[in-house]
Amino acid sequence: MPTEPHGSYGSSTVTADARAAELPATTFPPTGWERRYRHWVLASDACLTLVVILGGSLLFGAPGMDLLLALGTAVAVGSALPAVRAWQQRVLGNGAEEFRRLGKGFLLAAVLVALCGLIAGELAVRPWVFGVLPAAAVSVIAGRYVLRKRLHRARRQGRCLLPLMAAGSQDAVRELIQRTRDQAHVGWQVEAVCTIDGTGQDGARGDIDGVPVVGDLSEIANHVRRGGYRMVAVTADAYWTPARLQELAWSLEDTTAEMAVAPMLMEVAGPRLQVSGVLGMPLLHVSAPTLTGGRRVVKGVVDRIGAALLLALLSPALLAIAAAIRVGDGGPAIYRQQRVGKNGKTFTMLKFRTMVPNADAVLAGLTERNEGAGPLFKMRRDPRITRVGAFLRRYSLDELPQLLNVVSGSMSLVGPRPPLPAETAAYRPHVRRRLLVKPGLTGLWQVSGRSDLSWDESVRLDLRYVEDWSLALDAMILWKTVRAVASGAGAY
Repeated sequence: MPTEPHGSYGSSTVTADARAAELPATTFPPTGWERRYRHWVLASDACLTLVVILGGSLLFGAPGMDLLLALGTAVAVGSALPAVRAWQQRVLGNGAEEFRRLGKGFLLAAVLVALCGLIAGELAVRPWVFGVLPAAAVSVIAGRYVLRKRLHRARRQGRCLLPLMAAGSQDAVRELIQRTRDQAHVGWQVEAVCTIDGTGQDGARGDIDGVPVVGDLSEIANHVRRGGYRMVAVTADAYWTPARLQELAWSLEDTTAEMAVAPMLMEVAGPRLQVSGVLGMPLLHVSAPTLTGGRRVVKGVVDRIGAALLLALLSPALLAIAAAIRVGDGGPAIYRQQRVGKNGKTFTMLKFRTMVPNADAVLAGLTERNEGAGPLFKMRRDPRITRVGAFLRRYSLDELPQLLNVVSGSMSLVGPRPPLPAETAAYRPHVRRRLLVKPGLTGLWQVSGRSDLSWDESVRLDLRYVEDWSLALDAMILWKTVRAVASGAGAY
């Protein structure tokens, strides 16, 4: 299997066996691209922060104070970001945690500057706390995003990937291999597999989905030393007892490979998982999902204010779309439909009408041509969709009236897809967890493929959102929605 070249964004590849022959028996040095990417992040953060601070000095500098405030602000940022581990290699380039730590770091820097100003009795710090530091935070986050997009593009091209060994049952390993291929931006590439009996999907040594099976579960450490894998992903299998996991961890200590153990709660991630030792036993703590509290209040306020501002800004476009629909066939511009919201309460969802006025009556004759999965009806070439409606659907413009639902409080800007009553009637118990929060105008389903998703994948994404919701995740989804809508991918 091809592996990631050590050079930054390079294109050459070597096999695992060739790499094993070149490396010492017990160590595998970090790849060059990892070090270079971290250096780029450090340089970007420093340069952008200094540029903003310099601009603040020109705008807000007071005689005799501008240099002191600039230096103090730079020191505060330089102290706060390491304190929140904003440059930890593990979080760079993936997930919302990177941006969450940046937000915490700049908030801490603002508190430090404000406290110093309060102690010194200097009111000149206010523009720095409420102007310069927020501007620096936005600039640094934008710089990180640009670097991340470049890294993800390289990974989709088969570069800048970390070689991974998967160990566990064939089914669990196969799922891991598929996920790493579907989500190449994460940067993992499964290059070798160990199974309980050392056999592949054909019953012989062979392979699993094209990845070679190199041995059984008792041989993992030896293969890691020879192949130089950066991570060992332990997937579910009855073989793994606490004693065997501990023995594997010990055997990997003289290598630079990390061991990652997939918990049984596969869709629970992020800040909800914490490991602690109680009575000498390592325990995985799973906190309850955040369904109420201060962050939910903040989310509700942001939802309503944001939706109101968008309605005001987009009002000319909304009127133009409504007029185009009316001129098209003379029917109503707005389509009203009953959907199920938080805690199973129904509400009237608003959309721009994209189908012929009698679309619901025509549906009965199209059920045999359903291309959707689960309880959803989908057709790529639905004859009920009007010419104007096809354009609106491609760019999700038909969803804009739902901003009124957000203002009224029945929906959120980000959340699970709002289901139909007929859908919820067929929900299995675990799927009903989608109804614990308000449905969203956009969500993980919107930025992950929209109508191209299978029913099971759509449910998995919605449940993942409910379980692992955070303000940082909402911000990331909103940002990705712009790109998803502009591309029109998966919309029909």
